[in-house]
Amino acid sequence: MNALEFFQKSAGKWRSQRTTHHLAFRRAERGGSEILVNPLNADDPKVIEICQMHEIEPANAIGGAYVKWDGTMAWDKDDGETHSGETVFALVPDDETGRKGKLLREVGYAEVMPVIGRYEIDDEEALVLITDYPSMSSYERFWFPAPNVRVRASTVQRFGGFSQATFCTEQLISEDPVETGASANSQPAIASVFGW
Repeated sequence: MNALEFFQKSAGKWRSQRTTHHLAFRRAERGGSEILVNPLNADDPKVIEICQMHEIEPANAIGGAYVKWDGTMAWDKDDGETHSGETVFALVPDDETGRKGKLLREVGYAEVMPVIGRYEIDDEEALVLITDYPSMSSYERFWFPAPNVRVRASTVQRFGGFSQATFCTEQLISEDPVETGASANSQPAIASVFGW
């Protein structure tokens, strides 16, 4: 499986339950979200646009995904913060296998800014994303223990030490990626029978 096939397998709407450990505060909080994933073909205008944003030749991309999320965390009740947003990914492989390469992001995971990370499909067919930001770095690993269940583990490291670790279990609730806002004429890369 290459990274585009992983995103294609991830198409649909997912319900996520997560626990985040804030190591500096020695506290954990729980939360949940709904995540929408729509795979995008290499010729999708959003994939081309994000390649151009990062000054990478669009012809080198193999596709990507539009992802939208809406969630809450336990501490949000105290400060009114929301965990909602959307982003576009573009995949630029290192070679013809598509199993590792650059992941162009419109919005980063740990910082809200355009960023280029690295992706790799590991020996267990999990997707690993590593992204370095000016003040931190993030490591994310996604895998499917079952076709309709996805698991995600991530860490954020700031100033030389780990400051946050998150574990999520996500269940497919709809295989239809519905209208995504990516582009009006954009279709999913495949009619997925699995999910993100």
